[in-house]
Formats: sequence, structure tokens, C-alpha cells
Amino acid sequence: MADRNVTPARFALTPGLVILVIGLVLVGGLLLSSFYVVDQTEQAVITTFGRYTATEGPGLHFKLPFGIQKNFNVKTTLVQSEEFGFRTEELGIATRYSDQRYPEESSMLTGDLNIVDVEWTIEYRINDPKAWMFHADDRHKTIRDISQSVINLLVGDRAILDVIASQRSAIEYEGMSMMNEILGGYDMGVEIVAVQLQNTIPPAGVQTAFEDVNMAIQDMNRLINEGKEAYNREIPRARGQADAIVQVARGYASERVNRANGDVARFNSVFEEYRRAPAITRERLYYEMIEAIFVNESNIELIDDNLGNVLPLLNLGGGATGVRP
Repeated sequence: MADRNVTPARFALTPGLVILVIGLVLVGGLLLSSFYVVDQTEQAVITTFGRYTATEGPGLHFKLPFGIQKNFNVKTTLVQSEEFGFRTEELGIATRYSDQRYPEESSMLTGDLNIVDVEWTIEYRINDPKAWMFHADDRHKTIRDISQSVINLLVGDRAILDVIASQRSAIEYEGMSMMNEILGGYDMGVEIVAVQLQNTIPPAGVQTAFEDVNMAIQDMNRLINEGKEAYNREIPRARGQADAIVQVARGYASERVNRANGDVARFNSVFEEYRRAPAITRERLYYEMIEAIFVNESNIELIDDNLGNVLPLLNLGGGATGVRP
């Protein structure tokens, strides 16, 4: 029968085992702190004892272990965004927004002393990871403060109707330019790539009236576009008709001028003939005149008005006869 009072063997902590454990810990720490990975959307800023050393691209890299060198991975190809006056809770096909509003960001005073709520977003990209890491303490807050001050300035320079309707694109373009100019002065290594106004809402008490005004502006723009369309349709047709009339008039003028020139040339030729033989030319002109007058007439009788002793008779039953001079 086995003795139940036998004491189990204890684990012996020897100096060799302690050295082995310490060595394994050192090797593990060495391996873990000597390599780092930078993905395709990042660049890594390397510091040695807190001082900038280099900027590394994507891939697996080695660094001095135990905190001698540190890596700070910065998203340089990813476009990041900031929201003002609202927050997005879930992105997707049906984006869901938070019900909470932030009037301290969106409530602004316009140039005509009205209050308006402006919600907007900015999109930015980091183009200098070294400047991004070392030239500003609270980088995201700095970007938000600059964006908010610029939009407040642009809204304060405009009337409320301009902010709500007609000047939205101008505010977005000027806002992006001004933000990049200020950030460039700070040398933060970041660039604003887009500014988008979301909702521009008038005060709650007069929102219905402003909606009516906005609808009236839309109707006005629609009528202007319809007028321009009618103008572009009718004016070319009227110009074509005018050109046709002008061409007809020019043709008529050319015809009259050519006919007049022909009459002049004919008169000059007849005049030359008359100078050579006046009597013959006068008689020929007389016959031509008589022929032109009676060219379409029939049964014509010519009577000499100097005939005094013979009574002229006309044969009413047959062909006309008469006394010729």
C-alpha cells in the first residue's frame, strides 16, 4: 500500500534557469522591437532618441530595438475627413447620422445680420509626414479650428439668401483656397482637397418663409432658362429670315441695276445711229413703238386724221378694212 504522506517534488529555481528565462525575454523583446511593417497607404517617420531620422515607405523594416528608434506610421494616401455641425454614425448604402446637433460649430451670423445653421465637411490628405508629426501639437484640432474660422468668415461676408442658394459653390471653392493658404503658413504637411456644404438651414421661426423664397428663386431660374431657350430658338430663325430677305433685296437691286445699265447701253447705241441717220432712225423708232403698243391687239384700223373727202367704211361682216394713210 502506497504511503499517502509522501510530499510532491518542488520546482527548483536554479540560477541557470533564471538566466535562460531572462535571455528568452531579451531575445523576444529584441525581435518585437526591431522590426515594423508599413502598409501601402502609409509612410513611417523614424526617430532616434526622439530626433527625426528618416521617412520609410511601405514594407518590412528594421530599427534599433528597445525604444532607441521608434516608428510612427502616417496615412499619406488615404483621404481623411472632418464633419462640422453633425456626425455620421454609420456609413453604407443608407448612411445613418447622429440625432445630436452641434450649434456651437454650425450657428453663424451672415452679412445681413441673420442667423443661419451651416453644416459642412472637409477632406484632407497628408503630403509631408515629417511636418505632420513635428510642426503641430494638436493637429486635428488645428485643422478644425482653421476650417471653422474660414467658413465663419465667408458666411459673414454674404447675405443669408446667398449662403442658402446662389453662393454655395463660391464658398466651397474660396474656403478650400483659404484653408490651404493658412495651413501652408503653418507648414503642417497637409492639404485640403475638398470642402462640401451639406445643409444650410435658416432660423426655425422663419424657415417656411425662406423655403418659399427658395422656391421663388428656383421658379425664377426656371423661367429665365425657358426664356433663354425660346431666345435661342427664335433668334436664329429670325436671323435666317432676315438674311433671306436681304439676299432677295440684293438680287432685285442687281437685276434693276443690270436692266438700267442695259437700257443706257441701248439708248447710247440708238443715239449713235440717230446721229448718223436721224430720219431713218426716227421712222424705225416709230414703227417699233407702234408694234410694241399693239402687239397683243387684233382687228386694228388706223385712220389718217387728215383724210377729209372720203368716208371710211368698215366691213362689219368680215375682216376689218380701213383706210390707211
